Amino acid sequence: MKQNVQIPFQNRSAADSASDSRAADEDARSLRVLMVLDALARAQHPQTLAQLSQRLHVPKTTLMRLLAAMERAGFVLQMPAERGFVPGPRAAGLALQTLRSPPVLRECRAILGRLVAALGETCNLTALDGDRVLYVERVETHEPLRLQLSPGIHVPLHCTASGKLFLSAMSRLERQQTLQRLVLTRNTPRTLADLSLLEAELDRLGARGIGVDNEEFVRGMTAVAVPVRELAVEAINGTAVGNATTARPVLAAIACHAPTARVPLEGLLRAVPVLQEAAQQMARVLRAE
Repeated sequence: MKQNVQIPFQNRSAADSASDSRAADEDARSLRVLMVLDALARAQHPQTLAQLSQRLHVPKTTLMRLLAAMERAGFVLQMPAERGFVPGPRAAGLALQTLRSPPVLRECRAILGRLVAALGETCNLTALDGDRVLYVERVETHEPLRLQLSPGIHVPLHCTASGKLFLSAMSRLERQQTLQRLVLTRNTPRTLADLSLLEAELDRLGARGIGVDNEEFVRGMTAVAVPVRELAVEAINGTAVGNATTARPVLAAIACHAPTARVPLEGLLRAVPVLQEAAQQMARVLRAE
């Protein structure tokens, strides 16, 4: 007669599977805040509750409570005009602190160093910090005539190469809202202090995918900036290859500036392909897996 004998290891396996499933569910719930921030940071426009729910596969009621708590803490902002959410000031601050961590800065400085060796002029890594440009890292030229700016300093958006790049990469609504907050100080005779002229310039630069400062911030100094965009990573023959497109978010900018007495603006513009190659390298350092 056959006996009904339970096999212990089979019972443990079923229990382990159930435990693993519960643990996976708990892990997914604990990561929801980060997933929301990641989705908002990657989006080109404010995201509605319905869009986030569909993208993240999270019930609207759960997501509504989560977004309310994140908004109170400053990690997200609700845009009433578009009925959507965007990253808040605390999320931006967290991103900048990550960008400025010593291991990341060492990698960034190495890329900038190779760029300066190739171009012979000062190169910077910059980021958007509120309504200003933050100099994150910088490698100076060895030439005695140069502009002295230290990492950590802020410069205006409307008259710098990086600033105009960040403005040109914004959505139309975000750009309009940002420009309304700015004071268009005329730093030099070439500064575009007229709003309509500046907007036309930003449209032209946006089409070219670069930022240009033609003696608009400091007389006698010109600069060119290119975006460091988030990369699409594909495995080709086991190698991760980045493919940056204009549709992808701008993480930072690489800028090169020089005195007109040594390099005219046209000379910096000819260096754009070299800057873009360095931006690809920088994106691999900064990208979030």
